[in-house]
Amino acid sequence: MSVLIVTWTGDNDSVQHVTRLLTERGQKVLRLDTDLYPQTIPLWTEYGCSGRRRFLGFPQGVVDLDEVRAVWYRRFRAGTTLPASLGDTREACVGESRQTLYGTIASLGCFQLDPLPSVRLADFKELQTELALQVGLEVPRTLFSNDPAAVRRFYRDLDGQVVTKMQSQFAIVRQGQENVVFTSQVEPRHLERLEGLRYAPMVFQEMIPKALELRATVVGRRVFTAAVRTQDREETRVDWRRDGAGLVEAWERYDLPRETREALLRLTDCYGLNYAAADFIVTPEGRHVFLEINAAGEWFWMQREPRPALPIAQALTELLIHPEQRRPNRLHGHPGLRGCAP
Repeated sequence: MSVLIVTWTGDNDSVQHVTRLLTERGQKVLRLDTDLYPQTIPLWTEYGCSGRRRFLGFPQGVVDLDEVRAVWYRRFRAGTTLPASLGDTREACVGESRQTLYGTIASLGCFQLDPLPSVRLADFKELQTELALQVGLEVPRTLFSNDPAAVRRFYRDLDGQVVTKMQSQFAIVRQGQENVVFTSQVEPRHLERLEGLRYAPMVFQEMIPKALELRATVVGRRVFTAAVRTQDREETRVDWRRDGAGLVEAWERYDLPRETREALLRLTDCYGLNYAAADFIVTPEGRHVFLEINAAGEWFWMQREPRPALPIAQALTELLIHPEQRRPNRLHGHPGLRGCAP
């Protein structure tokens, strides 16, 4: 029996770390670098009178995928290295590659950390906001809009204390350099240049005063939380990711209040997730304000010694091996998600 890790060749050391822990516990680990599919990884599934046969090619040989008992769905890059020489057929080839490979993974019928429908549903920030309110989390005042008049009204209502962000994470490549789109404060001059909303709606949010920022990582029934001070440095005051490397040694363990922890677990239950990374602000008065949840958020720096030294890799390993530590893989569907509220 084996654990299948779905990743790509450029992933970070978290994959090797969990692989080592699984191997030490006697598990066979299969690493699927999805960016190598379909060019160099053979895959076939055959359904016929005698049943089903499903095989995947690895450097160590062909593997019967019916041996897989758990999947760690970490990153998915199928078709991304297909050559530009395919011309106007490349987009279709990428789409077919992704559809086929994920169809095989989804049909395995074993525990998946986490199922792609659950992961994808968590990408929608407006649904996150709705569900967070239902489960009892505090959220900032938020506007999702492509209407300049609505944005200006929202800005006035909050006395100019507004930030803006995008729903998806992406970078704009200019002259070969990636320019990441970070959360930014809205200034009065920006209100005169909102015509771009016709082409790309944005999220506008109340700027919450910060004492601390938190990353709370859910693994099964456990929540691991670390805190960092971001207000002492100009470049990290609005979005700490602008200098995440500069803050890496500043993170400390944090005890998330029980009621916030339980509400966060209710939120991940709504999506049917066993893993998620959630961001919070702790205000100077001690309120815990939920910002967003990422079903595939990074966690590796949270293991950093000597601090915060959170045993997330160990928890992931145990979750992949021991069913009793998991919450059910399920997707409630909308509007039935209301059943997650207390």
